[in-house]
Amino acid sequence: MPNATLSPEEIAGFDANPAKVRQLIEAGLELTKQNLGYTYGSADPANGGMDCSGFVYYVLRQNGFPDVPRDSSQQYVWVRKAGNFDAVLSRHEDSFELDALKPGDLLFWRGTYSIDRDPPITHVMIYLGREKRTKKRVMVGASDGRTYDGKQRFGVSVFDFKLPPPPSSNDAKLSPVFVGYGRIPGLSED
Repeated sequence: MPNATLSPEEIAGFDANPAKVRQLIEAGLELTKQNLGYTYGSADPANGGMDCSGFVYYVLRQNGFPDVPRDSSQQYVWVRKAGNFDAVLSRHEDSFELDALKPGDLLFWRGTYSIDRDPPITHVMIYLGREKRTKKRVMVGASDGRTYDGKQRFGVSVFDFKLPPPPSSNDAKLSPVFVGYGRIPGLSED
């Protein structure tokens, strides 16, 4: 399934975002047009693909955030230490826990694959907002199989942001869990 992309005009309220948020989202969406695959360990589109934290690292580094860490666990620590993180325990789309979610926020998961790291964050993406056409929440990043518009996508793409269903197995480690979201440290609100 080809990578999915959106234009900024297809995101509800895009023009109302702060200039820096618009710049980051535009840079992320530009990468979704380059047919990039999912390449574990890569943070450079010149390699033909990137992994989830590599995508975030590349987009932020290219747009004025030189202190962004390279892996998702350390990106989570970076956001948490700056004090602008909202935890999400609910699995409901209309949870109050998502009330502060804004375009440009980083989204964090654990349990997307089995790895021993502390904190155990394994996945990160950039929140885009709601798609005008469907009113659904969407995000951008690199993945090896999340869905957009009901179809699995691989690589650098736009994806649906939905909270995971209840764990279907007893092994919660391999059941992806959305942990929460946070503002990019140093992102100005104007």
